[in-house]
Amino acid sequence: MNQIPFQDYYPDDYSHCFGCGRLNDKGYQLKSFWEGDEGVCRIVPEHHYSGGMKDILYGGLIASLVDCHGAGTAAAAKARELKIEMKPGAMPRFVTASLKVDYLSPTPVGKELELRAKVEEISGRKVTVNVTVSTDGTVHARGRLLMIQIRDCLLYTSDAA
Repeated sequence: MNQIPFQDYYPDDYSHCFGCGRLNDKGYQLKSFWEGDEGVCRIVPEHHYSGGMKDILYGGLIASLVDCHGAGTAAAAKARELKIEMKPGAMPRFVTASLKVDYLSPTPVGKELELRAKVEEISGRKVTVNVTVSTDGTVHARGRLLMIQIRDCLLYTSDAA
């Protein structure tokens, strides 16, 4: 199956994120896809992303991976709900209102991480997403996010409240 990642549907002006921006050549450029009703992303973090111990992944990186993958899954879920025909530039845009990460065990660097996201609830512009981070079937971290859909007309204004 040749799926297009969620992030490739983001408009160009929303594709510079360090975590998932396809136009940020210095970023991770995460790629998230549907597997059934779960958003799935796989990435192998390099050793320069270690945190303290050379073989253990930096916790801030874990949080950013959870954040970006959760945002992509929220956007794709909202697009499904709205029955949006997916084409470049069509993906709804989301920002993080709340991010909580529980670190359960050390996460190794240099091994493939699997991030799995499940949408807990969609309520208007709000999407709640749960994400796990694992290697070889061992869950190392769990995240819960509240994502808010950006209103296009408010994207670049100071009165976005």
